[in-house]
Amino acid sequence: MKLALKILMALLYIAAGINHFVNPDFYLNIMPPYIPAHGFMVALSGVAEIVLGVALLVPATQSLAAWGIIAMLLAFMPVHVHMLLHAGDLYANVPYAALVIRFPLQALLILWAWWYTLPVRALG
Repeated sequence: MKLALKILMALLYIAAGINHFVNPDFYLNIMPPYIPAHGFMVALSGVAEIVLGVALLVPATQSLAAWGIIAMLLAFMPVHVHMLLHAGDLYANVPYAALVIRFPLQALLILWAWWYTLPVRALG
């Protein structure tokens, strides 16, 4: 089951990364104004998601990729906070509950990634 969930996680990050290039306007729209070079940052985060998703599938880089995913999810927090703080004016089309639920969801995604930082136990 852990392998299947790892493959699912990797595919989700790879797909999300590709989506940064297919639908960049979505990501540009949610960038806080205090983050510079929006286009570059959207592309960089897309590349990071793709690279980390692929690296998660390689046993030799799995742990490093999982720590990278955790760092990336933490780096995305300012975007989530920005969206929540500006829900009524900039993101009125997004349900408020969806903006709030992202925080516990981020915590679950971090825990899920953390699972892949743990050493594999030898089967007795």
